Amino acid sequence: MTLPFVRLSALAALSTGAIGLALVGGHARLAAAPPALPADCAADNGGLTLPPGFCATVYADHLGHTRHLTVGADGTVYVNTWDSEDYFPHNPAPAGGFVVALKDRDGDGVADVIERFGSTPRRGGQGGTGIALWHGAVYAEEGGTIVRYALTPGQMAPGEPGELVLSGLVLGGDHPMHPFVIAADGTLLVNSGSATNTCEHPNRQPGAKGADPCIEQQTRGGLWAYRADRLRQVFAPADRWATGIRNTGGLTFDSAGRLFAVQHGRDQLSQNWPALYTGEQGAELPNEILFSPFRGADYGWPTCYYDAGQGRHVLAPEYGGDGGKSQGRCAGKTLPVAAYPAHWAPNDVAIYTGQRFPGAYAQGAFIAFHGSWNRAPAPQDGYLVAFQPLSDGRPSGRWIRFADGFAGEYREPGRATHRPAGLAVGPDGALYIADDVRGTIWRVTYHGAPDAALTEAPRAVVKSALTSGDAFSGAPPVPPPGSSADEVALGQRIYFGEIKGGTCVGCHGSDGRGSAAGGSLVGPAYQWSDGSVAGLAATITAGVAHPKKTSGGMPALGGAPLDAGDVHAVAAYVWTLGHHPG
Repeated sequence: MTLPFVRLSALAALSTGAIGLALVGGHARLAAAPPALPADCAADNGGLTLPPGFCATVYADHLGHTRHLTVGADGTVYVNTWDSEDYFPHNPAPAGGFVVALKDRDGDGVADVIERFGSTPRRGGQGGTGIALWHGAVYAEEGGTIVRYALTPGQMAPGEPGELVLSGLVLGGDHPMHPFVIAADGTLLVNSGSATNTCEHPNRQPGAKGADPCIEQQTRGGLWAYRADRLRQVFAPADRWATGIRNTGGLTFDSAGRLFAVQHGRDQLSQNWPALYTGEQGAELPNEILFSPFRGADYGWPTCYYDAGQGRHVLAPEYGGDGGKSQGRCAGKTLPVAAYPAHWAPNDVAIYTGQRFPGAYAQGAFIAFHGSWNRAPAPQDGYLVAFQPLSDGRPSGRWIRFADGFAGEYREPGRATHRPAGLAVGPDGALYIADDVRGTIWRVTYHGAPDAALTEAPRAVVKSALTSGDAFSGAPPVPPPGSSADEVALGQRIYFGEIKGGTCVGCHGSDGRGSAAGGSLVGPAYQWSDGSVAGLAATITAGVAHPKKTSGGMPALGGAPLDAGDVHAVAAYVWTLGHHPG
């Protein structure tokens, strides 16, 4: 007997009941009709994978490069967006202000009213990351400033120009963004991320020593404290509140007033110190962290990094470290709350203060991992939202994958469809997730049992980049004149980080088309050479100190211990990216 095919849609997962099949007269039929999809759910969850009982809608799309967001008591969502020719050279910001206000008036999980305000691209603005609501006003980062916009009850967008709260925030370098948070008492804590990897000179160069003392720490690598109820404050070294924080991706409070933050850990242990670290160690160290900063705390940067396997800070190689064995002056550094895989780039954190999700989520931390660029020789990873259960501010279980599928087909910076960048919990208990590639916001809700246990979302399936053969077809690359197939194969292995500590793929992409951190290598136009093997080799050897169209420079030799033969091999492989077989 052949039974007719029956497709059970994703909506069935939202029902607490089961849909059964009954045999009647030799034929199969549904014992019950599928439950109706809740009004604020999409059948495909907006492309995301989520735990059972959860669903999502695309709340809004194509908003610009959306970063952090916050939600008002009336359900209005406010999101800050950012534009920079260095980071987004081919994807300009939409017209209008960089701050966006959104409202869903009909309850379908999709914003139907959108208004913009704040600085504009036409007036030289560039937007920012940080945003907060406090005492009837929206506070938003704009370049090197924080601006306050007073709101009028019943209106989404402010009717008056913004007022300057803080100016003089330092820009440039590796981490120019300024996430901030406002406490109930009006204390405004703002991040000033590091300009360098580990305060070394030259930055990200093999064997470079760290400055000691690190003068950069006077204005970078920590949190600074100001007042949300004062105007025209000026950023100053004397206002540093906590230190040793390389770059805070996001800050938030729980219901008890405890402050939590996430940090982008340092890079390139194995690439810059191959005698002390294997490639595998470089991919897994140091751990990204969730921490609870307080006035006077010191989390160790740049002299130390956190190794979760040892449960302690260890001395960085730039400051005399021996590959993670010695602790030295790192013994007294402040410990984190929890640790996560290396290089996943946590860009925001939100404590679940709502009532809509199961009780296991109460007062726990959602973390938006933007995704890695430098986990070679391991695959790039992250590009997801994790959940860390907490009880009384401490871990009460292992973190879980909560939402995945953002990256699309490829988990790598230049090819990811979306990258999680911001999180917020609404007054109705919904979770909002922002992406800074396409400017998408998702709204996540729950429709299951209130006592459900924590269950991971399915891991999204992605394609594997071609690490041999032509990057587009897999066919054998055609070597450039004067180079051999063996040289091209060697260059490809270095490019993908399989040997010699190469990090090329992280910035330039597995297809060579580039990302915000590295330019396209496929031609026909080249920024730094004529595209010949000799020209490409010269650029690799010298590096790029001041990039023309991307966010970060390239250290000499790409920050890897390459000899002349290695450089020629990489240049030969890069040449093939712009010259495909056939």
